[in-house]
Amino acid sequence: MKILVVGGGGREHAIIMKLAESPKVEKLYCTPGNGGISRYAECFDVKATDIEGVVALAKRLKVDMVAVAPDDPLVMGMVDALNAEGIMTFGPNKAAAIIEGSKVFSKELMKKYNIPTAFYEVFSDSEAAIAYLKKQNSYPAVIKADGLALGKGVIIAQNEEEAVEAVKSMIDGRQFGDSSATVVIEEFLTGPEVSVLSFTDGKTIVPMISSMDHKRAYDNDEGLNTGGMGTVAPNPYYTEEVAKECMEKIFLPTMNAMNAEGRTFKGCLYFGLMITPKGPKVIEYNCRFGDPETQVVLPLLDGDLCEIFEAIYNGTLADVDIKWKKEYCTCVVMASGGYPQSYPKGLEMSGMDDKGQVDGAFVYHAGTKYENGKFYTNGGRVIGVTATGDTLPEALEKSYKAVEKISFENAHYRHDIGKRAMAALTN
Repeated sequence: MKILVVGGGGREHAIIMKLAESPKVEKLYCTPGNGGISRYAECFDVKATDIEGVVALAKRLKVDMVAVAPDDPLVMGMVDALNAEGIMTFGPNKAAAIIEGSKVFSKELMKKYNIPTAFYEVFSDSEAAIAYLKKQNSYPAVIKADGLALGKGVIIAQNEEEAVEAVKSMIDGRQFGDSSATVVIEEFLTGPEVSVLSFTDGKTIVPMISSMDHKRAYDNDEGLNTGGMGTVAPNPYYTEEVAKECMEKIFLPTMNAMNAEGRTFKGCLYFGLMITPKGPKVIEYNCRFGDPETQVVLPLLDGDLCEIFEAIYNGTLADVDIKWKKEYCTCVVMASGGYPQSYPKGLEMSGMDDKGQVDGAFVYHAGTKYENGKFYTNGGRVIGVTATGDTLPEALEKSYKAVEKISFENAHYRHDIGKRAMAALTN
């Protein structure tokens, strides 16, 4: 099979490397890809959001399947456009991708079908939103832009002043464009966070190994929120008991709710969960593989990703026996100094071989370019240095040893990835 993967980050690199293991796969393409991906797949200069361009490229290359990885093209309907041309796809159609495309839709879905989530209200008028905040007078308060905002459309306000500012900047100032014309204000939940990605064809849902993300820029969970500075899998807080409860109260009800709404979801459905004192609750849904969760989940998949993608498209997921390795996997993100705010690009990188790899780990490239035999930084999150081990400490040690081999000017990474997971395992 010839497969085209749409996207250009660490998640796409992880998907490509897993597809490359499949005996079914003959040739891999990626658009737009990045420096690291270009060493494993032929890359093209078509933007991930260019629906017409991607459809034309898929037809020109005569591919057997297109895997659409990022949220924007899924929400825009890229899968529908590819299916209209008779091309096999991996990813939900536009009607199903709304589960991530609109926070209001997903919250109202949960309310309608009794899926546990935080209490919330929806506002498109800043004065009404501010009046509600003053009446509730409960902080921290969570304020979310309704639409997509590159994973940055959530503000946790610690007091009234911050909450009012967030509402005004989102609704009145259109901080995230039209995505923030409507906001969701919800109660602040407490407890350990867990990410669970799942494969589903709308009839069967198969949760993947759980993971733990580290969102803050600096050690000890300080600094600004980022797209994710590292991940570990499995997540020790996600016990068998919790998994059972999630399947009964969240995973199956969500799949069934989408079917009932005429929005059958086929692809990777991501559950962002909080294990609260009152049980697991949904913080958010994503309509695709998470980043950087994918980088620690797919290396633990003991099977053929291409076969799974085909089965989801064909509605035969129940026939695939999906197994997982009994190991731990850890990913440490090396970012550009200054991320998630302003940062330079084009810094030369050293320490990697010509495939962009180092011994003892796997390096997933997120923001790199490859020119004249050298790798250069080309984004905020540059690479995710990933390793597996029989124990969590072993995997972490391998990841950090590999990090030390790679250098570029002002490289920034957290030194405490996995620390909370380790504490949970030892308690």
